[in-house]
Amino acid sequence: MNAPASTTAATTRLGLAAAAALLAGCSIPIVSETELATESGRQFEEMRGSTPLSRDASLRRYINCVTDAIVAQLPEPYVSQDWTVEVFDEPDTINAFAMAGARVGIYSGLLKVAENQDQLAAVIGHEIAHVTEKHSLERINREMTTQAGVIGVNAALGGNRATAQVLQMGAQVGLSLPFSRGNETEADVVGLQFMAAAGFNPRESIALWQNMGKASKVGPPQFLSTHPSGDSRIQDLIKQLPAALKLYNEAQAAGRKPNCKR
Repeated sequence: MNAPASTTAATTRLGLAAAAALLAGCSIPIVSETELATESGRQFEEMRGSTPLSRDASLRRYINCVTDAIVAQLPEPYVSQDWTVEVFDEPDTINAFAMAGARVGIYSGLLKVAENQDQLAAVIGHEIAHVTEKHSLERINREMTTQAGVIGVNAALGGNRATAQVLQMGAQVGLSLPFSRGNETEADVVGLQFMAAAGFNPRESIALWQNMGKASKVGPPQFLSTHPSGDSRIQDLIKQLPAALKLYNEAQAAGRKPNCKR
């Protein structure tokens, strides 16, 4: 079935604009945060329909408790968004993600290495930081500039590819494609700030990554397949601890003392 003329025209404009940007040696925002959130939501629902969901009520309450505490410390507009948290029943999968549109996914296997609420907060804070710092959006616009240029030229010559293809590929950035080392470092720093401001002990982020390292000796966790780890990462976190501990102490003094139990 051919795409509607309006869709084809929109794709043509998208691609030609990107091609012009490429020729000019610059980049333009192809996909907006709203568009990415919409497509991410569609894929999130598809995952819910195709991946076993945890029916462990206590586990779900526990993960929601940690997430809610962190979300309460986010800047606008993220703190005002209605975050959706899903727990996937895959005990052999050590992984987690956050997506544009205020969505968080946790695989039950993550609890093998995130041994307490503070370690879980380190992971959730890190993943949410990818969203607040717009890492997926930056990555998709960088990659899709080239993709859209190709698609646009094809459409201009009579092709019928739809803008939805661009969005579909882009939404995968937050799920399966690796971020840059710079993005990961920034997510570590910002995520550490989020967890500490929420009243979680930032020292436990070190223990988390030590646990990740031990788990990788028997086969790398999926979480590590797209995230740099090792001594360098732990050393970077140690450097951030003084500032994070200041936020943690302030949170404790203000009465922010999460008590999330499984």
